[in-house]
Amino acid sequence: DPTLCPFPLLLLLLLLLLLHPELHHEDPKEGSEHVDLTAKILTANNGSDEMLLEGDIVAPKSRNAMKCYYNSCLWKKASNGLVVIPYIVGREFSGYERQTIEGAMRAFAGQTCIRFTPRTSENDYIMVQSKTGCYSELGRTGGRQELSLNKGGCIYGGIAQHELLHALGFQHEQTRSDRDSYVRINWQNIIQQSAYNFYKHDTNNLNTPYDYSSIMHYGRDAFSIGYGKDTITPIPNPNVPIGQRNGMSRWDITRINMLYGC
Repeated sequence: DPTLCPFPLLLLLLLLLLLHPELHHEDPKEGSEHVDLTAKILTANNGSDEMLLEGDIVAPKSRNAMKCYYNSCLWKKASNGLVVIPYIVGREFSGYERQTIEGAMRAFAGQTCIRFTPRTSENDYIMVQSKTGCYSELGRTGGRQELSLNKGGCIYGGIAQHELLHALGFQHEQTRSDRDSYVRINWQNIIQQSAYNFYKHDTNNLNTPYDYSSIMHYGRDAFSIGYGKDTITPIPNPNVPIGQRNGMSRWDITRINMLYGC
């Protein structure tokens, strides 16, 4: 009966997908903001030759990044009230990859006084390149400032925004000074040599509430010893979602405006 033909074909297609899962690989252009941002960053950084703090912050070579974060390492505001941050995007990126990176930059312009602008001859600027991982230096360091978005796993709008927030001076949410009132760190589930990534810092919280939805928040199983072993648990409600992937939260935007006086 010809009306039954579609069913064997559907079964055959299903069998092909089961045997060859790569046929169903998700194009990063589709639903790209719903990937596990933390897992992508940490996986991409496994082979990095940089000394990284908390997975994706370049260790300062000559100063204390924690104190510098809220004292002298902010980008300068111009007389027109805008904070202009020059940048260069490396030639190794494709047209689509460049659009993704610059799209993440434009998201800041819509709701803050931050303006990422192509560099002409400015001394202080961000150099976006595809190196071994997704990482950034913390705050304005002066001169050429490195920000890596590896072509193999970092080209997502959410990851680009996360690293750009580091470049603006923001740390990870779960390392802020008051975090123990909002999350439990499950030290027994953390890879032993990675435990330092969960140490608290003397942060400037800008009198804003703890933000589970911040794009700067780790996922539940960051640096975990294995599947199902959560390293971070929200309290008192363990089911609260953490580490969303859709872009900057309302509080992320509010903090940028407060820190830079927008």
